[in-house]
Amino acid sequence: MLKIKNFLIACLFLLPQYFFAQYTDVINSNRPGETMSAFSVGKSVIQAEAGFYGINEKHDIQNYEASGFGTDFTLRWGLFVEQLELIGDIQYQNENFTTPATSFKKSNFKQTYLGVKYLIYDPFKNYKGDVNIYSYSANKKFNWHQLIPAVSVFAGANFVFKDNPYAYNSNTLNFYSTKSGVSPKIMLITQNHFGDGRWVLVSNILADYIGTDNSGYGYILTLTRGFNSKWSGFVENQGYKSDLYSDAIFRGGAAYLLSRNVQIDASISKNIKNTPSLLYGGIGFSIRYDDNHKEELTRVGKAKKPKKKSKSDKLTKEEQAELEKTKKDEDYQEKERKRKSKYEKKRKTKK
Repeated sequence: MLKIKNFLIACLFLLPQYFFAQYTDVINSNRPGETMSAFSVGKSVIQAEAGFYGINEKHDIQNYEASGFGTDFTLRWGLFVEQLELIGDIQYQNENFTTPATSFKKSNFKQTYLGVKYLIYDPFKNYKGDVNIYSYSANKKFNWHQLIPAVSVFAGANFVFKDNPYAYNSNTLNFYSTKSGVSPKIMLITQNHFGDGRWVLVSNILADYIGTDNSGYGYILTLTRGFNSKWSGFVENQGYKSDLYSDAIFRGGAAYLLSRNVQIDASISKNIKNTPSLLYGGIGFSIRYDDNHKEELTRVGKAKKPKKKSKSDKLTKEEQAELEKTKKDEDYQEKERKRKSKYEKKRKTKK
């Protein structure tokens, strides 16, 4: 038993003190939840996340029912450095509305934005957790460092097209913008990893359509649990408030890893209001291309600076010449030693 422990200790000292930031061995998708993770996909990595969903609405006051479907597509691209990511998102929705007096269709881009995300703080950088190979329970104790989140910021722009019935996210019938426009969208993102890393908590605090008649504010909280190397599940709560619309939505779902670069998922969403009541159900997939990614090593702990030579360490020209002469003398003596040894061997052979 003692030999095994000594071997494990030796292995721990031999392990290089590096880790790979941002990029992960398997795909890390934002789906099927709505939160944006703090970490990027990795430098030179391109990742696509797409989904299809069905929707059912019922408004008790305006007395209408609606059903339809939608699709959303997100493109993520790691640019220049590991911490930076370009994000583009498009969501298209088609609904059939029925009222006591009439019926009509509503279809258009519900959401279109483009922006960049940057990781400004990584709690795992320059941090090395202590591992106690003698005690299983000691390694399972709560690590207070886990309460420190990774922090990212997102800044982008919403693009609204002319005659779009979803321009203001309003549920008022036939209320839509007659003009195209661009408005800012900003977000603060935090991410915590708990326990052995299987529990992940992500939070987004956002300000949307800033400067428009329907500027709004919201939050999204997502708790994800990895069950094994293939399956994971999540629960999520989203809240949003503006002058025209406010709501709270709860989601749940699961994801399955088909391969290291491909994931499929399914989810269901329900709000708590009846003006309107909403029910979503969707499936999707995520895929990434990482052939151009080059892993960048990041040292854990402070790197030691090379020791500067003092003035006393510098040799004068005379000392340098003397050193070279000494080396030549040593080389000559070594050659003489080899020559004499060879001569003695020959002499003994003749005898």
